[in-house]
Amino acid sequence: MEAQAEQFYLDNPEYYNNRELSWLDFNYRVLEEAIDPNNPLLEQLKFLAIHSSNLDEFFMVRVAGLKDQVKMNFNEPENKAQLTPKEQLIGIEKKNRVNVELQYKRFNELKDLLKSYKIFITQPERLPEPLIEQLQHQFNTEILPTLSPLGIDAYRPFPKLNNKMLNLFVDIRLNDGDIKSAIVPVPTLLDRIIKLEHEGVKYIVFLEDVISLFIEQLFNGYEVINTYTFRVTRNADLTIHEEGAEDLLIEIERFLKERKSGAAVRLEIDSRHIDLEVKSIFLMNELELSNEDIYRVNGPLDLTVLFSLVGQLEDLFPELLFKPYTPQLPSSLSKNNVFELALERDVFFHHPYESFEPIVEFIKEASEDPDTLAIKQTLYRVSSDSPIIQALKNAAENGKQVTVLVELKARFDEENNVQWARMLEDAGCNVIYGMTFLKTHSKITLVIKKVKGKVTPFVHLGTGNYNDKTAKIYTDMGIITTNPKIGQDAINFFNYLSGYSLKPDYNELIVAPFEIRDFFVEHIEQEMESHKEHGNGLIIAKMNSLTDKKVIKKLFEASQCGVKIKLIIRGICCLKPGIKGVSENIEVISIVGRFLEHSRIYYFYHNGQEKMYLSSADMMTRNMIKRVEILFPVLDPNLVKRLKGIVDLQLNDGLKGRIQNNEGVYQYNDAGNKHMNSQEMLMDEAMLAAKEMRKSHLNIGRPVTSKRSNFINKFKERLKR
Repeated sequence: MEAQAEQFYLDNPEYYNNRELSWLDFNYRVLEEAIDPNNPLLEQLKFLAIHSSNLDEFFMVRVAGLKDQVKMNFNEPENKAQLTPKEQLIGIEKKNRVNVELQYKRFNELKDLLKSYKIFITQPERLPEPLIEQLQHQFNTEILPTLSPLGIDAYRPFPKLNNKMLNLFVDIRLNDGDIKSAIVPVPTLLDRIIKLEHEGVKYIVFLEDVISLFIEQLFNGYEVINTYTFRVTRNADLTIHEEGAEDLLIEIERFLKERKSGAAVRLEIDSRHIDLEVKSIFLMNELELSNEDIYRVNGPLDLTVLFSLVGQLEDLFPELLFKPYTPQLPSSLSKNNVFELALERDVFFHHPYESFEPIVEFIKEASEDPDTLAIKQTLYRVSSDSPIIQALKNAAENGKQVTVLVELKARFDEENNVQWARMLEDAGCNVIYGMTFLKTHSKITLVIKKVKGKVTPFVHLGTGNYNDKTAKIYTDMGIITTNPKIGQDAINFFNYLSGYSLKPDYNELIVAPFEIRDFFVEHIEQEMESHKEHGNGLIIAKMNSLTDKKVIKKLFEASQCGVKIKLIIRGICCLKPGIKGVSENIEVISIVGRFLEHSRIYYFYHNGQEKMYLSSADMMTRNMIKRVEILFPVLDPNLVKRLKGIVDLQLNDGLKGRIQNNEGVYQYNDAGNKHMNSQEMLMDEAMLAAKEMRKSHLNIGRPVTSKRSNFINKFKERLKR
């Protein structure tokens, strides 16, 4: 076996997918959901919006970073597919142009399909005459007063245009025949979608098109000869100078102001009504972009607006949405009180199939219970009106020791987190802002309570954020445990974060940036040794992305050894499976569906001595080296069996599963069950389990001292309705 392995050069770039191009392939799979006729019409529009939102962030961060490297004459290739920054940008542009063209083709198809429901997305000039008159009045009274045309000449330089904001470019002919240009920013505080109705038909027009139609009123006395909408995407991944920052909060606030005006990385132009070559050159030069950075599209810019459109139509056409689903009562809960249950066994949660509410209640009850001594928690992303933030504030106001790590460097949530940090500090919580040069991405809550006179740690560990909103659309897992070793680990973990100490020696938790990658490598090697002896090696891993070369090479070695490796990877996968002699024992499946697959599961068969772990970390270098992450064991054999059933179900998903071939191309999983959608199956299972629990007339335990009615009772009442 070892001799065979040596025949192959595992650094061969042909064995790897480039990180950025692999991400674009993932975004294409999102786009496929907008094309899938099995998805309801409004859901297809949502997937178009998700594709746009994803792409915005990709340009603001990943493309921006590559452009910075090119500007600095950095020509070193990345360490897997061996593409230089310039080669990556060329590959991105080529692949993304195809994706964007398909995106707008599908938008126009869906726009036509909406007509059968008497919904017309149209240009304002094509409206029935009475509606144009109505629109004219609306423009004069509500829109015109908010507009600020910005002329461009020697006295009025080209304006600094904000990131992702819509603008109109206007050419005006003066009385002497001279041509002048101006830019009109589209107001962000006005609704972009304008709804009108005439003779039973609903018409949808966009604000920028309305402004364009009546634009001459802004340039009274002059002829408008040209107008079109454009949008600039800027570098939003600016450097936070942590070292030497007297106060990280102040540094983050400075950084947020700079984000609006970073270097331009993309120019989008609505090209439906005009020949743009000359004028796009003017914008291109002013923004210091090249032709490769310009996207001329056949439709309205920024299709994230479709989120709002769907929001306005969903009450009128509920049949055009996914069948409503209510997260169910978690099947692990067999009595009212999660604290009492956790003293007996580990309590498992699977969101959004099962409700996130017990996690919220766990923290709320802890905040009110007189026996609670302390609450400690890490927060990466939370909702805008988070009940967890409120519970932590209440706990501090109730005299409990509350320590919260609010990660200020959570990308695009920095502003929210600055606000939360200040609010929690004002309430009396001890707030930590994160760790220097590291993002704290771990998901952990520690509640210290007195139980029958004994100080007892209760620990919640999860794969996803403490966000009650995203918990309804992201698949995540978590446990609440009173395992004494994990409890001690949690205490040591928080002490390490908040004070000054050497890295703790953990009993059960595996913590990055120090340990997780080494742990994976070690366990893959153990599986190889077990396979050599018993011939039954098996590794199953589910994650968002796989990019770490050290781990990938070790998986190649395991495959060469004969270990069967099954990977469920939603997004980026830098490993190419199915290459003879290298990765022929590896299969890679991506599931993109109704819910965003977000849970991380790692399984090693070890000749029947099964090892199962959950984590906040993917097998990405940044997760394992540049972040504080937690990998935690699933110690209950029944939970291991349940988790194994979930991953087996997903590996056989023939409807939403795509399998990657040895050339890095994804195709629908022909080997799977063509009638099985794993997410729908898990919804059905959760509903069936909840139904069985309601039938069983469980013996209800006593609630804690909280006067609030307990979660299970509230949940049962809701389901009865």
